[in-house]
Amino acid sequence: MKIAIDPAPYLDLPLGELPDRIARNGYQHLHLAHPGILPAYRYPKIDRGTIATFSKALADAGVSLPATLVVQRISWPDEEIRKDAVRNFERTIQVAVDLGITQINTEFSGLPEQSERSEAAFYRSIEDLLPTIRREGVQLNFDAHPYDFVEDGLEAWRIVQALDDEAFGFVYVAAHTFHYGDRAATLLPEVGDRLRAVYAADVFDHRRSGGLRYVTNPPGNATRVHQHSRIGLGDVDWTELFTVLQTTGYLTRPEALIVSNVFGEAENADETAIHQRHEIDRLLREAAAA
Repeated sequence: MKIAIDPAPYLDLPLGELPDRIARNGYQHLHLAHPGILPAYRYPKIDRGTIATFSKALADAGVSLPATLVVQRISWPDEEIRKDAVRNFERTIQVAVDLGITQINTEFSGLPEQSERSEAAFYRSIEDLLPTIRREGVQLNFDAHPYDFVEDGLEAWRIVQALDDEAFGFVYVAAHTFHYGDRAATLLPEVGDRLRAVYAADVFDHRRSGGLRYVTNPPGNATRVHQHSRIGLGDVDWTELFTVLQTTGYLTRPEALIVSNVFGEAENADETAIHQRHEIDRLLREAAAA
């Protein structure tokens, strides 16, 4: 079991200072999601010198990189945009491997208004990326992010399952619980050993009060609302989630990964990181004892 932290609260830090900072807050693992290295939707902005310098900072702090996050428009219905995303993704895989990373977590992307064309684009991109994935020996794991072409958790798993290949897995993001359909108890047993990462952050259920918990204008717009808050500040049933993770065997797998995934609290970054570590440890103890 590895407990990692997403560096989002620390993006104002120089990259070389990041490993030591998270180590001082109780983390030995960093989930590499940093725009200074792998910017969303763009070509990776890193060279061999930066990789070497960052790798040394990680080693000095005793911090590892169990996985990285990549966000590219690989399911975009526009073919030129999709091809650009594939090119960016191929370079990202090379960077990940140079950093010793074999688990690459990502999102489906695409457009819900054009879900059929986006799904077709997704499978084309997988065909394009497969030779690189095979050659480099990496695994690619997908989260259905709000406003991707697929948002329901079960439908997202079906799309991954259709690839029929162990190189592809699933990421469960607790902050997306209610966009998934609030179905951890039935979804995660289906995903089984293809679950490769769990992100831990809380979120309010946007569906409550007849869908009027959040009001955005103009009425009927396509906005998706969610948060990535510290555990305990939302509506996620953490006991249920960790019980399911325990009963499905995820928590006993040596390669299992849980990522503290809080955004929007950078002013309390250290306090939040420590809180998250304590809460994750508590939930693990309670799940093991149940």
